[in-house]
Amino acid sequence: MRRALVIGGGPAGLMAAEALAGQGLSVRLAEARPSLARKFLMAGKSGLNLTREEPFEDFLAAYEEAAPALRPMLEAFDGRAVVAWAEALGQEMFTGSTGRVFPRVMKASPLLRAWLRRLEAGGVEARTRWRWVGEDRGFVFDTPQGRQVVQADVVVLACGGASWARLGSDGAWAGWLDVPLAPFQPANMGFVVNWSSHMRKHFGAPVKSVALRAGAQCLRGEFVVSEQGLEGGGIYAVSRRLREGHDLLVDLLPDLSEAEVRARLARPRGKASLGNHLRRVLKLDPVKQALLMEFARPLPDDLAPLLKALPIRHAGPRPMDQAISTAGGIRLGALDEGLMLRHRPGVFAAGEMLDWEAPTGGYLLTACLATGRWAGQHAARHALSARPA
Repeated sequence: MRRALVIGGGPAGLMAAEALAGQGLSVRLAEARPSLARKFLMAGKSGLNLTREEPFEDFLAAYEEAAPALRPMLEAFDGRAVVAWAEALGQEMFTGSTGRVFPRVMKASPLLRAWLRRLEAGGVEARTRWRWVGEDRGFVFDTPQGRQVVQADVVVLACGGASWARLGSDGAWAGWLDVPLAPFQPANMGFVVNWSSHMRKHFGAPVKSVALRAGAQCLRGEFVVSEQGLEGGGIYAVSRRLREGHDLLVDLLPDLSEAEVRARLARPRGKASLGNHLRRVLKLDPVKQALLMEFARPLPDDLAPLLKALPIRHAGPRPMDQAISTAGGIRLGALDEGLMLRHRPGVFAAGEMLDWEAPTGGYLLTACLATGRWAGQHAARHALSARPA
């Protein structure tokens, strides 16, 4: 029986292991942490957004420059396939108003338990607390039983990126894997703001119904004012442009034109304070008013342009280990069409190890599952087509 080794027990690694076992290979899966899929379980705390329901070309566009390389993998395992896969594991799925797709139970653990049972029934042998530390006539692991060296006919690397190290993705593999790498960078991360003291009472407050603009990107969304700065889906969605150096502009009143804002501000104010006037004529809530005061003082006579494009000053991204995901990793040009390392026949890679990035909203998990499945399938073909030694 051909032997396969999968390094990394996240979604990409588990999917690769399933694909390999499905082709009759003997599969050993090695995970550095005490349990499997820790980051997957963390994602489940916010509902486990597995994929997104939207036209395929729109979905693919979220991967930007990596889209051409990822296209065949995502065509083979698209959002509908993800839903069917989860349903086959006993999970009832639903689609939210924005197209995001979740398990009805809004958590990851039931799906993961069913998946691990199926992998075990398929013969996958999982080893936890097996930390890959390099190569020496095989793949070397530090384990509770001491140093172990594993040889296999094919290997799938699915070690993750370089964020949330405590969950297993520390990027340490980049220190010894001889392959062209793009530098790791944070993705889908918050940004640091050095707030003045008057913002303290707004920490934790959501900023809803706004439009965010960074460079050529403009989108409707919301974010949260935190003690450290800015967090939340709207910020994550423009985080790549901010990381690249574009300014952040926030439209606090996206449903009104600048002329309409100006006309409302011109209504008689009487003895009302500016804050009460903004609340009455524009329905501007306290946290939006606080942001206006934080970033626009001294206020000009004409507030309309600032209310429609408030420049938000920040001090850069939060540390990479606190990012939801990372950009960078193994350059896609170093892999063939089956995700095999061009200079290492029989060694494949998948998931966040690869140099691609995408926003939150189902894109990350779908691509991890799709690349893991693709690498596992092509690794199996490679092993089964090789001549016996």
